[in-house]
Amino acid sequence: MKKFILFDNDGVLVETEKWYYEANVKALKELNIHLELNRYLQIMARGGTAWELAFEEGVSKELVNKQREKRDLFYQDFLQTKNIEIKGVKTLLEELSKSYRMAIITTSRRVDFELIHKNRGIVDFMDFSLCVEEYVKAKPAPDPYLAGLKRFNAKKEEAIVVEDSQRGLSSAFNAGIECVIVHNEFTKTHDFTNASYHIKKLEELKELLSTL
Repeated sequence: MKKFILFDNDGVLVETEKWYYEANVKALKELNIHLELNRYLQIMARGGTAWELAFEEGVSKELVNKQREKRDLFYQDFLQTKNIEIKGVKTLLEELSKSYRMAIITTSRRVDFELIHKNRGIVDFMDFSLCVEEYVKAKPAPDPYLAGLKRFNAKKEEAIVVEDSQRGLSSAFNAGIECVIVHNEFTKTHDFTNASYHIKKLEELKELLSTL
């Protein structure tokens, strides 16, 4: 029986992945580098960064760092001006909180995470959240989800991960935790072979869990 749910954040609880991509596009465009969506998705699936394109073009690390800072500002602007809500998330979490303990395990920076969830109410249903600064290696390494298990003092078989990306699935799989993939148009080309379960919408999670 599952007792703990470990949620990914971006693309699962909030629709932010498109805007992170757009922030990278905007920052790289200032270097006259075009970031195609398919290339970006391939890079993200294996846990790389969009700045690989800049280094391939011989851009210095100093300039990349400068543009990375601008990318972060672009992204934060999007977070505050675009609609990133996924319909029905809070209602589902309220229901699940009656039977499960829950946490968010994300590769987001803490500063972005706090901006995303300001006055949104989602974190109210969580025991804790872990951001990229708070574990050793990021997804697809198993560290994030293993850290989540440790915080809960939970066994692997007691937990389930909810993800929408290949990188996140790999992290869960490498940690030995069953993973549910929720469909997201943005990551639909990713390889989800190692997923234990698939759902079309997050709201289907409650029914799935009732069968486990």
